[in-house]
Amino acid sequence: MKHQLDFEKPIVELQTKLAELKKHPETHSLGVSFEEEVALIEKKLEETKRQIFSNLSAWDRIKIARHPHRPFTLDYLRSAFADFSELHGDRLFAEDRAMVGGFACLGQHKVMVIGTQKGRDAKENILRNFG
Repeated sequence: MKHQLDFEKPIVELQTKLAELKKHPETHSLGVSFEEEVALIEKKLEETKRQIFSNLSAWDRIKIARHPHRPFTLDYLRSAFADFSELHGDRLFAEDRAMVGGFACLGQHKVMVIGTQKGRDAKENILRNFG
């Protein structure tokens, strides 16, 4: 997994083991059925996730917030709202591209949405702000 955080290693190991088991079910029989093995690993995976994420340090929470694959405002807007129309500028020919806002539909309701949008890395930030 690219961009794996250090505390996620046990989760990734269990996910890999589960994927391998599902890929080759005939080679992993330990005297229990395939479905039981899968259920045991899935249960262990959920317990491990719960244990890890309930005991994160402040720095670990910052790492999650800064994770390069974390969704950004535009990702949420595109998936949660219909007919999003982004507004630009402030009528004085200025625009802060790190701020996004516009009109959208949420069900039958017309709404105004506003959020921050930064790039995933320095290159995206430069392109978004100066491109």
